[in-house]
Amino acid sequence: MLRIKKFPLMAAMRSRNFSSHKVIAIRREDQSVWERRAPFSPTHVRKLVKNGVKVIVQPSNRRAYPMQAYLNAGAIVQEDISEASVIFGVKQVPIDQLIPDKTFCFFSHTIKAQESNMPLLDAILEKNIRLLDYEKLVDHRGHRVVAFGKMAGVAGTINILHGLGLRLLALGHHTPFMHIGPPHNYRNSSMARQAVRDAGYEISLGLMPKSVGPLTFVFTGSGNVSQGSQEVFQELPHEYVSPEHLQKAAEHGNPNKVYGCEVRRRHYLERIEGGGFDSAEYEEHPERYVSTFNKRIAPYASVLINGIYWAVNSPKLLTIPDAKHLLRPAYTPWLPTSMGAPALPHRMLGICDISADPGGSIEFMNECTTIDTPFCLYDADRNKDTKSFKGPGVLVCSIDNMPTQIPRESTDFFGDLLFPFANEILTSDALKPLDDHKFTPTVYGAIIASNGKLTPNFEYIQELRTSTVRSRQKESSQGKVEKRVVIFGAGRVAAPLVEYLHRQPSIAITVACEQKELSDNLARAYPGVEGVYLNAVGNPDVVQELVANADVAVSILPRELHHIIAKACIREGTNMVTASYAKENLTSLHSEAVNAGITILNEVGLDPGIDHLLALECMHEVRAVGGRITSFESYCGGLPAPEFSDNPLRYKFSWSPRSALINTLSAAKYIRKGQKVTIKEGGDLMGATRSLDFLPGFNLEGYPNGDSTKYAKYYDIPEAVTLLRGTIRYKGFTEAVRNLQLLGLLDPENHPILHDKGPDITWRQLLCHLVGLHDHNMIYENLKNKIAEHAESDYAVEILEELGLLDETRVTKHGSPLDTLTQYLSTKLNLESNERDLVILRHDIGITWPDNRRETRGINFVVYGDIKGHSAMAKTVGYPAAIATKMILDGEIQERGVILPFTPEIYRTILSRLRNEGLHSTETSKFL
Repeated sequence: MLRIKKFPLMAAMRSRNFSSHKVIAIRREDQSVWERRAPFSPTHVRKLVKNGVKVIVQPSNRRAYPMQAYLNAGAIVQEDISEASVIFGVKQVPIDQLIPDKTFCFFSHTIKAQESNMPLLDAILEKNIRLLDYEKLVDHRGHRVVAFGKMAGVAGTINILHGLGLRLLALGHHTPFMHIGPPHNYRNSSMARQAVRDAGYEISLGLMPKSVGPLTFVFTGSGNVSQGSQEVFQELPHEYVSPEHLQKAAEHGNPNKVYGCEVRRRHYLERIEGGGFDSAEYEEHPERYVSTFNKRIAPYASVLINGIYWAVNSPKLLTIPDAKHLLRPAYTPWLPTSMGAPALPHRMLGICDISADPGGSIEFMNECTTIDTPFCLYDADRNKDTKSFKGPGVLVCSIDNMPTQIPRESTDFFGDLLFPFANEILTSDALKPLDDHKFTPTVYGAIIASNGKLTPNFEYIQELRTSTVRSRQKESSQGKVEKRVVIFGAGRVAAPLVEYLHRQPSIAITVACEQKELSDNLARAYPGVEGVYLNAVGNPDVVQELVANADVAVSILPRELHHIIAKACIREGTNMVTASYAKENLTSLHSEAVNAGITILNEVGLDPGIDHLLALECMHEVRAVGGRITSFESYCGGLPAPEFSDNPLRYKFSWSPRSALINTLSAAKYIRKGQKVTIKEGGDLMGATRSLDFLPGFNLEGYPNGDSTKYAKYYDIPEAVTLLRGTIRYKGFTEAVRNLQLLGLLDPENHPILHDKGPDITWRQLLCHLVGLHDHNMIYENLKNKIAEHAESDYAVEILEELGLLDETRVTKHGSPLDTLTQYLSTKLNLESNERDLVILRHDIGITWPDNRRETRGINFVVYGDIKGHSAMAKTVGYPAAIATKMILDGEIQERGVILPFTPEIYRTILSRLRNEGLHSTETSKFL
C-alpha cells in the first residue's frame, strides 16, 4: 500500500468532507498486459470530487494516466477499495478480486452465457454483487450509449494500414504504408494520424508502385466504428465512390490516391423472394434476406474494414466459400506486371474485422488476433499463418480490445459517455432490493444481477447455460463430438473414407452395412467408429433414424440405392455426399433439396470425381488467359498392377465387380472430329475400343464410357470438336469381354435356370445351356469345339478354362448370368491382400491460343495401391469423398440442392488436399 508521505495531496484529499454514502472506486485492469484504459479520466474524477464523491483509485503503473494525475484531481490512491459501494472497471474482474455486497460496473461478457465467464457470474451471484454491464446501457431505440466504438475504429484502421505496408513489402512492393506503425507505438492518435498523412503525401506524389494498382477501402456500416475508421482514412488523399461505382474505381482508378466506399445494409442485402430491401422487415425477419456482398462489393475491395453488428440468423457478410472465391489466385488484368514487378495474388489484401465477433459476419474468422500477434494470413484452404507476411491469403486483423492501443483517448472518450450516468449509478446499494432504487430504464436495463439472482431481463442466461451444459454433457459422453457422419456401405472404398474423417476426434462416425462383418472390421480398425447392420431397401425406418442423427450422410452403396438415402436426407434436413454419377433419380430431387436447405454433392470419387477436378482446373486456367478448349479426350480406369494382371481379363476387382462388368454393356455417346457417335445399350461398345499409347510402358486400350456429349455443357466447352470420356483397360480385356458377351454370361436379365429355388447346376451345365447344348456330358474336347464354334473363337475356350467356367463346380445362383458371374469373379479375380492395384487417368486437352498456336496438353494421374494398405481405387474414391464431407461439415460448401463439384471453390480445395495426401498429377505439353 502506498504511504501518504509519497503523495502529499492524498492527506489533503482525505481531509475533505466527502459524503459518506458516495464512495466509488476505480479498479486496476488486470485482464491483459496491454489493458491501460480506465472507465474515468482524471478530468472526470475531478468533477466527481467537486460533486462530493469520494473516489478511490487502485494504484497501477500500467494505466494510461499516471497515479499523480488522479491524485491531482482529488482522488485517493490506495490498494484497499472495500470502502466503495460502487466499483468501476473496464474488463472482467478476477473472481478473487470480487468484493461481496458491492455494485460492480464493467464489460462482463456474460449476456450470451459465454462459457468462459460463467464462473465469474456464479461468483457475482454468490457474493450478492450487483452487476451493471456497459454493453447493455442502451437508449429507448436500443442503441448503445456507452462504448469504445469510435476509438476501435481509429485504432483498427491504423493497425490495418500498418499491416498493409508489411504485407505489400512481403509481396515485393515497397509502399508509403511502411512508415505507419501500430497505434500503441504513438503517444496519441494525433501522432499516428500524422504518420498516415505523411504516407498520404507520398501517395499523392506518385510513390505508390503502379504494380499494386488502385487501392479501394470498403467500410461497412455508418456507426461509431465506421466513423472512427473513416476519420483516419480521410488523412490519405482520397475519393469516395458509391458501391455501384466501386468496380470502376478498382479497375481504372488513379494510383495517386485511394478510394473509399461506405456500404450500408441496403447496398448488399436483398429479399430472397422478389429482391429489394426493407429495413423494418429486415429487423423483424433477417432470415428472409440474403447477402450479395460477396458478388457486388468484395471482389473490388482491396481492404475491408468491418464494424457491423451481426446477429444470429442474419446473413453473413462473407462466408467460408466466399473466401475461397475471393482468395484463389487468378489472372487479373487490372494488376500490371510491367518491369518485372510481381503481381498481387488477388484483389483483396486486408480485412480489419473491428467487430471481432468470431464466426460472426465474417464466417471464416473463428478466433480473434491479439495485440501481441495482431495479424494472420488466412488462405483459401482455411490455413492461418501468424508468423509470416509472405504466404498466400488475405491479411486479417481482428483484435478484440483495439481501443486499449490508444488508451488515453479511449479513456477520455468512454468517460465522457459514462459520466452522465455516474450520479444515478452512485445511488446503487447492493444490500437493498433493486426495486427500492429509482433507476432510469437505461441504467436498470443494464443491471444483469442483483441481490443474489439474475434480474428479469437476464433470466434467459440460465436457460442458455442449461442448454449448453446438456450439450457439453452429450459431447462429453460422446468424446466431445461436434459433428456426426453416417456412412452407408462398408465396401472396398470405405476404409480411406473412414480413416480421413477419423483423424478429427470431434467427428462421430457410424458405418451402416448389410454385411455387418465389414462395418465391424472398420470399427475395430478405427476406435470410436460404430458399425451397425442395415438393409437400406428393407429397413427405411432405420435409414431415417440414422440420417436424422447425422450432419452428413455419405452413400457408397450401389448407385441405384442413393435416392433412398437422398429422400431420407431431404426429410431430415441432413446433407449428403456420393461418389457416383448424379443420375436422374437424384437430379430430380434438386428443388426438394433446395427447399430443405441441404446439399447433395455427387461425383466426388475417381471417375466421376478426380477426372472432373483436374479437367476443370486446366480448362479454367486456360480460359483465364484467353485460350479456347477445342478438344477433350479422357480415359480412366482401375487396374491390377502389371505383375498381378495374369488372367484372361487382365483385370482384378478393386471396386464394385458388377459395375465394372455391366459398364461393358452400356450405351455411349461421344463426338469425334465434329461427328456424333452413338452406341446403344447392349450394343457393340467393345467394338469402339482403341489402343492408348500415352504411357508407352503400359499396354493399354480404352473404350467410350457413357454420354460424353453432355460435358460440352458441364465443362462449358461448346467449341470442342472432339469430346470423349472412356475407360482404360489392359489390352486383352475387350476381347475377353466380347467373348463372355457372345456366350451369354453378361446377360443382366434374370434366367430361369439361375432361380435360387431351382435345382443345383454346375458351371459346365450353365455354359452348355447358354450356348444351346443339351448334353453337358459330351466328351470334353467336343464341348470345347462346340463352344469355339458358337463364339467363333478358340480364345473363348481358353478364357473359360482359365476362369474355371467349364468345371463341374456348383454355381452359386444370383438370378441373372451377369450377377452370377459377378459374384463368382469377385472371388476368383479378387485383389488379394498381398497384391496391389493401379489407377490411371489421362486427359488430352486441345487448346487454341489467341495467337492461333495450337497446344495439346496431357494430364497424367497415376496412383498405386499399398500392399497391406489402402488400394489405389479405395484411396482415389474414398479420400475425395471424405474431403468433400469434411468441407460440408466445416461450412466450406454451402450451395444447396443436388450439385456437382464444378465450382473452383470446391474442386481447387479438394485437389489441394488430395495433393497433401500424396495424390499428384503430372502434365505434358505439345505444340502443333
